Amino acid sequence: MQGQVVVVTGANAGVGRAAARAFADAGAGCVALLARDRERLESTAQEVRAAGAKALVVEVDMADAAAVERAAERVEAEAGPIAVWVNNAMATIFSPVGEITPEEFARVTEVTYLGTVYGTMSALRRMRSRNAGTIVQVGSALAYRSIPLQSAYCGAKHAIRGFTDSVRSELIHDNSAIRISMVQLPGVNTPQFEWCRTKIHQHPQPVGTVYQPEVAARAIVWAATHYRREIYVGLPAVVSIVLNKMLPGVLDKVMARRAYEQQFTAEPIPADRPDNLFHPVPSPYRAHGSFERRAHASSPQLWTSLHRDLVGSVLALAAVSTLAWTLLPRRRLRR
Repeated sequence: MQGQVVVVTGANAGVGRAAARAFADAGAGCVALLARDRERLESTAQEVRAAGAKALVVEVDMADAAAVERAAERVEAEAGPIAVWVNNAMATIFSPVGEITPEEFARVTEVTYLGTVYGTMSALRRMRSRNAGTIVQVGSALAYRSIPLQSAYCGAKHAIRGFTDSVRSELIHDNSAIRISMVQLPGVNTPQFEWCRTKIHQHPQPVGTVYQPEVAARAIVWAATHYRREIYVGLPAVVSIVLNKMLPGVLDKVMARRAYEQQFTAEPIPADRPDNLFHPVPSPYRAHGSFERRAHASSPQLWTSLHRDLVGSVLALAAVSTLAWTLLPRRRLRR
């Protein structure tokens, strides 16, 4: 990452903010921060600069294709060639599908899915001429296993996975050196649960084991500097994805019985709580949300995945050593 230019969308809070800091820590020369909330972006920029990198704040709505293209032009004009583009911006709504308006459904889709499409297209326009660069899509276990009350978000994440697979095949067909990867996240302690739109009068929460945004950020930076088609973050994400491939019908019933109550705390929230679906809302939250006590700062599964060559070598050595110890006594007895 030394001296390279990185673009992170949705960089004002949560995983995007943690990833921006992580890229600065990894030696990036400049981290371009894209999101709607300028004040919070400026705060992220201070953290990036404190880590030793330059920061470029670009206020943009990722649902606006023309604005995304202008943002990419500005980044290259002011910072230099984009080496890494991270598509992380998202929006969601907690609600039964029958209570979601067409405008709400469209907005979640435009930000989460089309924002990723527009970001990828703008990145590719610049990377193709250089035949170099990396695009990282921030996904979710929900890109494989949907859950009730998040139909718009789950649909968008599924769409990102399908879109990314198609783009990857095109790059392979063209013998392109551009790499594209997708990082599938588990539940993460981000502020989205504080300001997302919800029609359930209880406080939303991440499902299952919760991880800090820095865990996701480590996977994102690794994906930008190594090539792997997909990275699963956290054992719960792995289990969810694998079980859905094996027993999707069973999981449909499990989700129907358990996933409703697991997505909400007992804390009530007012029906008129401000949300960020169409406009940013002020809040004290930065990278972390309000689930600090539950959130894990590390993932043994992720460490094992990112170091699988080392783990494989150690296991192979252990197997050979065990076999040798098993056979040696028999040879001695024969003598």
